[in-house]
Amino acid sequence: MIAGIVRSSIKYAGVVVTLAITIVSYGLYTISNANLDVFPEFSPSQVVLQIEAPGYSSALVEKLVTQPIENALMGIPELENIRSQSIPGLSVVTVIFKDGSDVYLNRQVVGERISALGSEMPRGVSAPTMTPLTSSASTVLGIGVTSDKRSFADLRALVDWTIRPHLLGVPGVAEVNVFGGDVRQWQIQVDLQKLEQSDVSFQDLLKAAQSVTGMVGTGFITTPNQHLNIQLDGQPRDLGDIEHLIVESRTGAKIRLGDLAKIVTGPAPSIGAASIDAKEGVFLMIQGQLGANTYAVTQDLERAISELAPLIEREEVTLHENLFRPANFIETAVKNVQRDVLIGSALVISILFLFLYNARTAVICAIAMPVSLLSAVIVLDALDIALNVMVIGGLAIALGEVVDDAIIDTENIFRRLRLNQLLSEPKKLSEVVLEASVEVRSSVVYATFIVVLAFVPLLTLSGIAGKLFAPLGLAYIFAILASLVTAVTLTPALSYLLLGGRSLSADDPPAVSWLRPRYERLLKWFENKFARNLTVTIVFIISGICVFPLFSGEFIPALKEGHYIAHMTAVPGTSERESLRVGDRVSKALGEIDGVESVAQWVGRSKNGADTFGTHYSEFEIEIGALGGDEQGRVLAEIREVLSGEKFGTFPGLSFGVNTFLTERIEETVTGFAAPLVVTIYGADLDRLDRDALKVAAALNQVRGAEDIQIQAPAGTPQLDIRLRHGRLSALGLTPGEVLEVVGAAYDGEVVGQIRKGNSVVDIVVILDDELRKDVRSLSALPVKRIGDAIIRLADVADINLVGGRYKILHSDGRRVQTVTAKFSGRDLASFEQRAKKKILSEVELSSGNYVVFSGTAESERQAKTDLIVHSLLAGVGVFIFLYIAFNQLHNMAITFLNLPFALIGGVIAVIFSGGWLSLGSLVGFVTLFGITLRNSIMLVSHYKHLVEVERVAWNFDTVVRGASERLPSILMTALVTGLGLLPLALGTGEPGREIEGPMATIIVGGLFTSTVLNLLVLPTILHHFGRFQNSNQDF
Repeated sequence: MIAGIVRSSIKYAGVVVTLAITIVSYGLYTISNANLDVFPEFSPSQVVLQIEAPGYSSALVEKLVTQPIENALMGIPELENIRSQSIPGLSVVTVIFKDGSDVYLNRQVVGERISALGSEMPRGVSAPTMTPLTSSASTVLGIGVTSDKRSFADLRALVDWTIRPHLLGVPGVAEVNVFGGDVRQWQIQVDLQKLEQSDVSFQDLLKAAQSVTGMVGTGFITTPNQHLNIQLDGQPRDLGDIEHLIVESRTGAKIRLGDLAKIVTGPAPSIGAASIDAKEGVFLMIQGQLGANTYAVTQDLERAISELAPLIEREEVTLHENLFRPANFIETAVKNVQRDVLIGSALVISILFLFLYNARTAVICAIAMPVSLLSAVIVLDALDIALNVMVIGGLAIALGEVVDDAIIDTENIFRRLRLNQLLSEPKKLSEVVLEASVEVRSSVVYATFIVVLAFVPLLTLSGIAGKLFAPLGLAYIFAILASLVTAVTLTPALSYLLLGGRSLSADDPPAVSWLRPRYERLLKWFENKFARNLTVTIVFIISGICVFPLFSGEFIPALKEGHYIAHMTAVPGTSERESLRVGDRVSKALGEIDGVESVAQWVGRSKNGADTFGTHYSEFEIEIGALGGDEQGRVLAEIREVLSGEKFGTFPGLSFGVNTFLTERIEETVTGFAAPLVVTIYGADLDRLDRDALKVAAALNQVRGAEDIQIQAPAGTPQLDIRLRHGRLSALGLTPGEVLEVVGAAYDGEVVGQIRKGNSVVDIVVILDDELRKDVRSLSALPVKRIGDAIIRLADVADINLVGGRYKILHSDGRRVQTVTAKFSGRDLASFEQRAKKKILSEVELSSGNYVVFSGTAESERQAKTDLIVHSLLAGVGVFIFLYIAFNQLHNMAITFLNLPFALIGGVIAVIFSGGWLSLGSLVGFVTLFGITLRNSIMLVSHYKHLVEVERVAWNFDTVVRGASERLPSILMTALVTGLGLLPLALGTGEPGREIEGPMATIIVGGLFTSTVLNLLVLPTILHHFGRFQNSNQDF
């Protein structure tokens, strides 16, 4: 079949070349329109529910909202885990499904389960809503606005009703989370003293206020020639209209609402705040949809923002763009890899010309690169796989290898054409090209499929490792298969068109002429000292194998994204104003660091946002731009110095952590928290869980390398606890609901209407006077109801105490949990986790009924390693089968596998020189290396088989030297072009975009060097002593 394909390619050479040009052209078009993203989509299959419960404490949210929802969701098909957070005024339930399940079907099933719950929710609690589906990277852009002349209410109104709707209209945007500014309300601020004097209860005022506004259709009038709709607009036009609303006292007196309350424009109770470069403002975090093209969405957003720029400027507002821009990392990564590809391509072409010493043959080989790589891009695009850092890395790793098949083919065709010229009766050009191509084609096909098999285990990895590395494996496999197709079609066609009819030198190219005799002498010397040299080689290999287990391990290397996130946690209960005040000091200190472009702080949470933190928590978005890897490392070190208090003074009472955005997203996907180690304590009693969490945190603090240890739901949030005296309520004829309504309206506000102007909406709210809300004593004096001549105050029917509450209550699968997270530095992941487990299990005595569960990236790393090893062994079986078919001889096949330790030792040396760290990418590099380096040993053994069985040459040392010498150019060329093609990527390991592929390239380059040297020196001599080749008529 292969001979028929090659023959047709030669016969229709013009058609083949035209198809190649078409593929290249369409491939370039595809690249220009391809999706660009940071990483492959790795978000878990999950549904997030949020339920607003205004005025409810975290304990009430847990009992009345979270638990009923969890119970309703239990038993859903494909369910893996349910996690929940109950915080004041909000329940967040995260339903996690098994990998591979249909996320849209999951949302439908969850929707069906919770549809009946809306009517069962307590009074004032909204129906459960699903948050929009967002991408794994989630945030696509962070921007902010500040102003010296506009109020915070004006800023927030501009954002809520102009900027946010405009950005939500951009395709690919899922949500825009807003932090900071004042949400404007028309507030009816009740004066308690005037209520008493006027004999009006809080409830009477509430009922009157609820009629303050209205806009309804009221029918129509039909005249003989017209149909007139009637629209009644009861909206107040200004605050004065509300003041004139009549409230009736218990004695029947008519009193203006303005005489009982201040009617003012005021801010809604805040749940968050923000500052940009230590100046208070509004911060917008724009979330991308699931599967959205991050780079394209970013560009569309920037166009949308530029459209708003004139309006924003007219409003005397300063727009802060690119406070966080993940597309910077995409641009830097793509630019770096593009440069690596260009440099690698130039080196590859130089090697081709050096060894072939013929521009036409170099061109024939080099053309395989764009054709193969662009063919892979076309297939990836057809499969809807975006061009991300991993895909581009897979193509970059394949760069040097996609010319290997073309090199072997072209070199053999070139050699056969030169020999054909020496014949008295030269064969036809097409026959020589066909015979030369078919001569090496079978072994090349086997070698190529073996390389492909080596990459198949990447496609079988589970969890987040599979989501990250499968696209890299697919990109590589498609490129290699495309190179094989190119080698059996385009390469013979171009050789026929470009090499025919020209006089070719019968001599070897200068480089080969210089190398070949020296190599033959070296091979003979190695044979003469065979026993000693083999012993040294074995000792060398065993030493490398022994070193391998000593390397430190990590899941994913630190990413150089050009952006850092610093976390600041204060004492629970800290207000957003205090968090901002302290944060301004932190922002100014961070802004002093050379290389920091901007620092944006957001406090608390945003409505409908993914993060549900309290006002004691802040994040700082530290943008540093497109700096090199070393510079980013310097900036990170200085950030740590600032946060630890080594620079610009200390920050007492605060704890800090710092990381990169994507690293945190990966950790959150694996563990649910932005930390590599998570210790979850299960139990029923919250106080016992708190005590055990403190013990676990103390134990972790003693583990070497542990840092940023956090208890995720700490107790201690100050809380005013109101306990109703039900006997007293009954005696007075009051219900608990009446009391709850008054207290909720007074301190959280009761929305009694809305004002709509254009697309903006302003709530009309009844709430206690601003000054009274700041006075703790006013709570006990709050008038609940007038009964006869007596005014019943809250203190008359309830006990009020200041207690230590909690901001957050966590559940996992419906059970209460307390979670302790930890990060680490200065040691490897596995040893840290192992030591932490041992420390906790041996020294921490848990309360009765409590138990602990460990999770983290170490578990994912172990699973990925297990998957990789098991499936690599299965791939090894496939390699065994291919080699047996190729050689039909177990003895020679076993010798071929000696290439694996040959390659291993070079990879080990490369790891040692690069710091001794083994990431998951490094292990993938070793697996890749074994597949790549088997090619050369296969080519050498198959050539010996051809000499003995086809050309009927006697098997002796002269044949060993001849076969190795004849294969020397192709073996060196394939090794050099692969190694040099990857060299720029390997040398730039610490640069942005190369963090994962760089270690892979380093290992492949190191392993290629040792395997090539040992293949050329050790393997021929071993085959001489232990190989078995016999004359046979069997075709290879």
